[in-house]
Amino acid sequence: MKIKFLFFGFFFSILSFGQVNIEYASIDKKIAAILNNLTTSTDGIAGFINTNFKSDNDKIRAVFYWTASNISYDVKNAFSLNSNQTASEKIEKVLKTKKGVCIHYAEVFNEISNKVGVKSLIIEGYTKQNGKIATLSHAWCAAQIDNKWYIFDPTWGSGGLYNGKFVKKINNYYFKAEPSKIIDSHIPFDFLWQFLNYPITNQEFYEGKVQVDKSKKYFDFDSELKRQDSLSDMERVSESIKRIEANGIKNKMIFDYLTSKRKELDVYNQNKNIERLNSIATEYNQAIVLLNDFINYRNKRFKPSLLDYEILQMIQSPKVAFAKCRKDIITVGFVGVQNESNLRSIKKSINEALTQAEEHELFVKDYLSKSKLVRKTMFTKVSWFGIPLN
Repeated sequence: MKIKFLFFGFFFSILSFGQVNIEYASIDKKIAAILNNLTTSTDGIAGFINTNFKSDNDKIRAVFYWTASNISYDVKNAFSLNSNQTASEKIEKVLKTKKGVCIHYAEVFNEISNKVGVKSLIIEGYTKQNGKIATLSHAWCAAQIDNKWYIFDPTWGSGGLYNGKFVKKINNYYFKAEPSKIIDSHIPFDFLWQFLNYPITNQEFYEGKVQVDKSKKYFDFDSELKRQDSLSDMERVSESIKRIEANGIKNKMIFDYLTSKRKELDVYNQNKNIERLNSIATEYNQAIVLLNDFINYRNKRFKPSLLDYEILQMIQSPKVAFAKCRKDIITVGFVGVQNESNLRSIKKSINEALTQAEEHELFVKDYLSKSKLVRKTMFTKVSWFGIPLN
């Protein structure tokens, strides 16, 4: 289960609109002519873009323009976001209604970008405008063009609020923005996504100190981004938590996001523990099969005959396996309340199986110490041990 974090993203009443860039006029005109039946899915939109545009720069402009010009900010439902919706469900809804808040803009932009072959990701953070820090979290995007990262905010780029109503108007300031420029208004919760070699802290963002400060420790974000690809999801979350903490918990938005990340890490740890428990249960089941094979062989009075060391090995193999299971299961951490009873049950079963295996081993050692004549008198019927766990 992934922990969800709410992103409402809101506008201030006054936004300064950028002028239409003549460079993109032909691209905007062409993507605006897309047939309605193609806009019911990101596949349809991406297919149109791939057919009509060749360079990554033209494609990302088409993605931005379509998203910003076709989605209207959902003022009425700005505070009623369904946190249980998946990314696919959010996208499906916004393509149907053409309304959404920042996370909807970001999800649509991100999915279409990746489908047209431009590497994109969603950034989570908070904003400042006209010197005022927002009280609600925000979501925007980053995309890599010609091996360089740029910032795209299709929400702020789509228009603004005037007297409580959304007014649609493309603002090109939030298209392909330089990270060093956009940092004065957009700061990610995790400083990795600032895409800066000298990231600013939350305190500096509050104070407006966003200029490059080379007295700070150099941060090779490009190498760090590449390293992220080699990490597991759990490792990424763990490292993100450390960076968020290091950048200062300046407000409730950061605190809430950090809390959600810690919960997400707990879920990863819990799932990892469950995987370990399942692995141990599998090893236990395999050892049960070996133990029952030995019991069956013992009940047949060790017929057909095996060498003494082979008989001893036949019981020692499951005993060693049970001992390993008992050692391993002690180190299994929290597996969730619903799985605690299973954990206790498996622990009990392992201990019981190990005890029986040890008893059989003692019998074998005693058996092997006797003459062949005495050995024939030592057999009694033995019941099979248990039933393997699922």
